[in-house]
Amino acid sequence: MSRLAEVKRPLDPKKFFSEEEKQRIVAAIQAAEKETSGEIRVHLDRACDGDVFQRALKVFHKIGMTQTAQRNGVLIYLALKNRRFAIVGDEGIDRVVPENFWQDVADILSAHFKEGKFCEGLCAAIARIGEKLKEFFPYRKDDVNELSDEISTE
Repeated sequence: MSRLAEVKRPLDPKKFFSEEEKQRIVAAIQAAEKETSGEIRVHLDRACDGDVFQRALKVFHKIGMTQTAQRNGVLIYLALKNRRFAIVGDEGIDRVVPENFWQDVADILSAHFKEGKFCEGLCAAIARIGEKLKEFFPYRKDDVNELSDEISTE
């Protein structure tokens, strides 16, 4: 979990990214998921009351991230007004990866977000998540896209 830069973008999750940026993020998810059976989602909230990781965990369950066959979904959660984010992996991932597995992804997000490069940061982080998941959850011929690639919002 880390902080987002002060932004001049709208805090409305549906308007935070331009349509072109949304398309780039979805394309990054689709490209990453071609390398792994893992599922990647991005969720934006206007604000988060309380602990950002706990909120991300609630969203993770609410949007069905636990419904993958291998329990290998990853959520990047952004709380816009609070300028915070969290990365949540499902229990199938947690069982096989080392502690602090997502730290380099958080570092990528933080570095880009501090410069106000939100789309670029998400795309780079998504690519890195795909690379990391590939080692533990390689793409299979019979793989099915189990979750939507679209950005979810509240």
